[in-house]
Amino acid sequence: MKRHGKKWKASRTKIDKTKEYSLAEAVEFLKANKTAKFDETVEVAVNLGIDPKKSDQNVRGAVVLPHGLGKTVRILAFAQGAKAEEAKEAGADYVGAEDMAEKITGGWLEFDACVATPDMMKVVGKLGKILGTRGLMPNPKVGTVTMDIGKAIKELKRGKVEFRAEKGGIVHAPLGKLSFEAPKLTENVKVFLEALSKAKPSSAKGQFLKKVVLTSTMGQGVKLTTVAEANA
Repeated sequence: MKRHGKKWKASRTKIDKTKEYSLAEAVEFLKANKTAKFDETVEVAVNLGIDPKKSDQNVRGAVVLPHGLGKTVRILAFAQGAKAEEAKEAGADYVGAEDMAEKITGGWLEFDACVATPDMMKVVGKLGKILGTRGLMPNPKVGTVTMDIGKAIKELKRGKVEFRAEKGGIVHAPLGKLSFEAPKLTENVKVFLEALSKAKPSSAKGQFLKKVVLTSTMGQGVKLTTVAEANA
């Protein structure tokens, strides 16, 4: 059974779970009721009005947060020749082809994101069972399989976040650190929700963003009133 500390229990008494809070109020609450000694990650969970069992209602995309994630992103780039040089100049931490695939097959996974040029997918495709289960598989739908590999790497370094609806029709995503200034956190949340709203499938009817909850790693979940605004 999970046990919570005194600070968590104290913050629990300060929040009304039946109430919806404005984005500004939610950010203020999370910052004022920090319970962990480390810099907690601010996360969002969105319940979507979709039928995840229908293939035409899959929701997937990516967005570059204006103020980043507050963390260093280690990037592996699968590229050769001139594109490998472009990847290095853009800031990729690791660049290679078959050599990197062999390392991954051997158990090496010291990176947070993976990009590849289209011609490299014959190599990367063989790593599907390893990368796919960890959310690291490059995908053209989110811009991580591209000839413009330099741009893809720079966006990831700046704070690009990928999102994808899970089986229950819920999207989770990190949106920054609790140490961020309130206006920066607020803007990150707004930009993410706008991008998610634009990803609404044409076959999905009715309210798309049904419930939005903002939380921190060790904090309370705060229900937002921004749902109506985002669905407008």
